[in-house]
Amino acid sequence: MGDYTLRCVAGGETLPEQYTLSCKEHAGLIRTEYAAKQLTVRPELPGIFRYIDWLPVHGTLPTRARPVTFRSESLCRELGLPNLWVTFTGYYPERDCFVATGSFKELEALPTTVRLAENGGGTMVVASAGNTGRAFAQMAVEFGTPVIIVVPASSAKSLWTVTEPKQPDAIKLITVRGDYTDAIAVANRITERPGHVPEGGAKNVARRDGMGTVMLDAAVTIGRMPDHYFQAVGSGTGGIAAWEAAMRLASDGRFGSAVPRLHLAQNLPFTPMVNAWKERRALLLERDMPDAAEAIAQVSAPVLTNRAPPYSMPGGVFEAMMYCGGDMYAVSNADARDAGRLFSDAENGIDLDPAAAVATAALISAVNCGAVDHRDTITLNITGGGYARVREELGVFPVPVTATVNADEVPEV
Repeated sequence: MGDYTLRCVAGGETLPEQYTLSCKEHAGLIRTEYAAKQLTVRPELPGIFRYIDWLPVHGTLPTRARPVTFRSESLCRELGLPNLWVTFTGYYPERDCFVATGSFKELEALPTTVRLAENGGGTMVVASAGNTGRAFAQMAVEFGTPVIIVVPASSAKSLWTVTEPKQPDAIKLITVRGDYTDAIAVANRITERPGHVPEGGAKNVARRDGMGTVMLDAAVTIGRMPDHYFQAVGSGTGGIAAWEAAMRLASDGRFGSAVPRLHLAQNLPFTPMVNAWKERRALLLERDMPDAAEAIAQVSAPVLTNRAPPYSMPGGVFEAMMYCGGDMYAVSNADARDAGRLFSDAENGIDLDPAAAVATAALISAVNCGAVDHRDTITLNITGGGYARVREELGVFPVPVTATVNADEVPEV
């Protein structure tokens, strides 16, 4: 289970697995190639690890966190889409969804935690705009994995766990006076110290393949790959992950040969990848994100703000979009808010993560403009939700701030 080879997308060479994040000779992503060419679902394994055949790990962790795919009858009727399937990764017990931190970032954190332990260990350093950091904080309190989390100061309120820390020193939270890109820069400087391992972001195959289980779960539940896949993106890593998972499913042979069209959304007024894609440009330009700081401050979904996404590199977002087809959408705060209410009304009052509301608004836009046919099979990736239920039923413990620094500083941790 989980036997794999790492291959450089740009050069084609295989690479050793030593928590490898990149190919030294080329600038592109690395990708996993699994020994299992057909997917065997293993429901006896915990949570996401039912898909261990296509995860870059050999072991598991005790968890109930996994994506769950279902048809929302009310949402189908409201949008006139009888073949709409929701893949939900959050806290929604009535739908058998038990992701305690409310975000699909746990799908990334779980295999990454195992992969690091299987390849030498160390202190994980994670840059985040909120949800990723919270997922790794939960790993730290559940499994004792030491982590340094670096977030913009404005995101500190998003850092909490549902388990009281038994080892408070396992989590160190650094807040940065700046935005997400500044947090990434500070985290990169911390990883230069011995014993500190970068989580890796889009370069981390465990993170991408963990997110890819959304596509796997959708295909297994529906019985085929969808025609269309909708998700909101900041870095676009989730779109890359969906594409890679779809290519594996196409090679499997049992879920169809045509990969889904990707429909990726960003939150106005910060939409650099949307701007580039509308011109079919492989490169992001400065004019794609004018007044970036001001624009980032105005979005309702801060997790969708990354000034340096893996858009242009080999294996990145642009290549995924060109391969799959589809479109990108710029979604206003107002439209996202309305879409979130629509979903909540359809699904027992479940509140959506702001990014998931952006994705839902993009689906509504695609329906209104005729980008999808009402008969098409569609997967809507709801990347987070159920926070009110988490607070009510599980309770939360805020992660205390260890230090606050400027974007050009390196904290003493």
